[in-house]
Amino acid sequence: MIYSVGNSFQHFLTNEAQDSLLISVNKHLETEGIFIFGTRFPNAEELLQPSTEEYWKTYVDSETQNKVDVYTISKYDSLTQVQHNTTIRKFINKNEEVIDEVRTNICLRYVFPKEMERILYGNGFEIISVYKDWDETPISADSYQMIYVCKKIKQ
Repeated sequence: MIYSVGNSFQHFLTNEAQDSLLISVNKHLETEGIFIFGTRFPNAEELLQPSTEEYWKTYVDSETQNKVDVYTISKYDSLTQVQHNTTIRKFINKNEEVIDEVRTNICLRYVFPKEMERILYGNGFEIISVYKDWDETPISADSYQMIYVCKKIKQ
């Protein structure tokens, strides 16, 4: 059995990268071996985030005890199916002044369910089950995740 968590499948941004991952997983599994992984469900709420800076949340930095306001910027490229995300952390002192700002970027590829069926089958896997969470709840149109349980096809 091989498993992958943390929506890491989304970090494979091209068809070639996804295929390379699945070829490698397939190579390391015995016939009928199990591969389980999760990825985010490409729903409208997830994909159509605003491309302008939007407030997300506030937390207190454990080291400095300063407040940190967190903002996001998101842009989905429908041609590549890649969402480009920027997270902005504004560090605020006791006088409510922004004393530092840190930006981080991440790109995530979304794969639609029917496309995932084709990708998995094309790389030697049969889908046993698809769930919306790790509690094995059946997938639905309002899901935020897709958890795939796959079996290596006899070759």
